[in-house]
Amino acid sequence: MYQLTISLEQFLTEFWQKKPTIIKGGFANFQDPITAEELAGLTMEEEVDSRYVSNKDGKWIAEHGPFTEEKYASLEETNWSIIVQAANHWHQGAAELVEPFKAMPQWLFDDLMISYSVKDGGVGPHIDQYDVFIVQGSGKRHWRVGAKDEGQYVETNQHSALRQIEGFEAIIDQVLEPGDILYIPPGFPHDGFALEPSMSFSIGFRSPKEQELISNFADYILANDVGDVHLHKPKMKTQDNFGQISTSDLNSLTEMLLSSMEDEHRVNDFMGCLLSQSRHQLNIITPEPLWESEEVANHLLSGGSIEKVSGLRALYHEQDECIAYINGEVIKVSEEDNSIIKLLCGKQQLSVDDFPSGIAAANVSLLCELINKGYWYIDTE
Repeated sequence: MYQLTISLEQFLTEFWQKKPTIIKGGFANFQDPITAEELAGLTMEEEVDSRYVSNKDGKWIAEHGPFTEEKYASLEETNWSIIVQAANHWHQGAAELVEPFKAMPQWLFDDLMISYSVKDGGVGPHIDQYDVFIVQGSGKRHWRVGAKDEGQYVETNQHSALRQIEGFEAIIDQVLEPGDILYIPPGFPHDGFALEPSMSFSIGFRSPKEQELISNFADYILANDVGDVHLHKPKMKTQDNFGQISTSDLNSLTEMLLSSMEDEHRVNDFMGCLLSQSRHQLNIITPEPLWESEEVANHLLSGGSIEKVSGLRALYHEQDECIAYINGEVIKVSEEDNSIIKLLCGKQQLSVDDFPSGIAAANVSLLCELINKGYWYIDTE
């Protein structure tokens, strides 16, 4: 089990979205949770989001996976990297690296990205709009971080898929060794390249943009057939200028626009559904044959456990513990059965010990439903 050598609470107070920093020895005696060979294996899978980036002789190449063994056999010894997004969805050992950061809100967590680079491999100077903790695994990597972007940086056209910038003056310029952590808030340019074959593990946190909230809320309104009404104004009056929008009409139309957002329950459901959807594909497999509630109950009572699919988001609102939002779906339970909501949203694994007062039939039925959706699973091997 990985454990941070710093207080996450103190770190958030001092650095979170304020300034970049390096935490030397952030993980003591750090060991890679995945090998370079296993990572390469993931890049060969169709479902996995992977990339290959090379920068030989100043020429940048970026390709998306899946890749083949022949691809790797043809590679040279320097100037390339492979990158896997959401590696925590596909590799259980890698997923354990996320555990020390679970004091952070799950809705904010994006994914664990893993990069393997040979000497001089990297993706070039660029700027991200999310918070990231870059954990150095085996090998060494040289990192430079610049001052926050205030419009002073210029994008290059080296490669359309890389969104690089021309360069920057470094405020951090250090070599990371195994267990060191580089934290970079949104908007700070950075550039890292391997000094030797090395692994990097990036734990990323990303909030939705205002544009995303507005766009997705509009989709939610349409999908739920809300507000399918026109302005009704029987006391219409004549006006002097045909092209004028009266203040009265503008106010009426504005009230129509804002009315949906003023419905607290509707907004809560929208936010829960939106924030519980992963940005990356999940390893969801529907069981065959489907489970029966009695089988699920017997499995738990005999000492078995139920595992949540890695990366699956299960959330609930602080003010309502009877509703869970799981992968964009709304799950409601009665008040007498609401203890299961916190368990579903707060634990990766469930066993009979999590139900000290016994497992209610309604809870067993819900667990069975979630297992049959592929959101939770029973390891039968």
